[in-house]
Amino acid sequence: MKRLVSIVTPAYKPVPEYIRAAYESIVRQQLPPGWSWQWVVQEDGQTGDLADLLPDDPRISAGSGRRGGECVTRTLCLSRAEGQYVKVLDADDMLAPGTLAREIEVLSNNPDIGWTTSRVLDLLPDGSTVGFELDPPEGLLKRGAVFEHWRTHQYRAQVHPATLCIRRNLVMALGGWMALPASGDTGLLLAADAVSDGYFIAETGLFYRKWPGQATNQPPHTDTVEWPARMRIIESRAESLAELWAQK
Repeated sequence: MKRLVSIVTPAYKPVPEYIRAAYESIVRQQLPPGWSWQWVVQEDGQTGDLADLLPDDPRISAGSGRRGGECVTRTLCLSRAEGQYVKVLDADDMLAPGTLAREIEVLSNNPDIGWTTSRVLDLLPDGSTVGFELDPPEGLLKRGAVFEHWRTHQYRAQVHPATLCIRRNLVMALGGWMALPASGDTGLLLAADAVSDGYFIAETGLFYRKWPGQATNQPPHTDTVEWPARMRIIESRAESLAELWAQK
């Protein structure tokens, strides 16, 4: 496996300035010696608009496919992801400086850790940022810890799935992102937590853009019928994985 981090990005009607900012945040990353990155961008649809927005950079692997939603599109990125680690980055977010180097260091030096998350700052329209005051301390997240917190805190995890960096063999074994209309990233995080220890990096790893067109800002995301159904599926899957793992 190459000493490579594959950054996966689904894109549906991407905002040009936002996806350019995402790319620039990747280019500014300083990686450990011998490491490189690959940006796998998949259009959710086949308009062809994405190709015109991406720079001419051989490190970018662009693709498109029929409309399937963010979770399906992100999973399709895995078909071209060649790195040993898979890093999540949405088309409207930005990596903080040093993010990839910190994640590579944790995963390379700790073979029993399957994934990392990091501190996130909400990026508001006026350019200001707001942090989450209940971040866990830096360090090991024992298997099952994220699920227990999520289940007992109104289905909110103490770490953000948009900051996930995960070993490629683990994300493939778990089947990628859950085939849900939303919350598939939470589903993958909890599935990984059910079978593997994780690690929380206290330094900021992501600028999470808040804007009116954000998918999680739309009414269907909190639909009173669909949202509980998504949570039940995610919960049941994590419980089932944990049970099967305990029987090993």
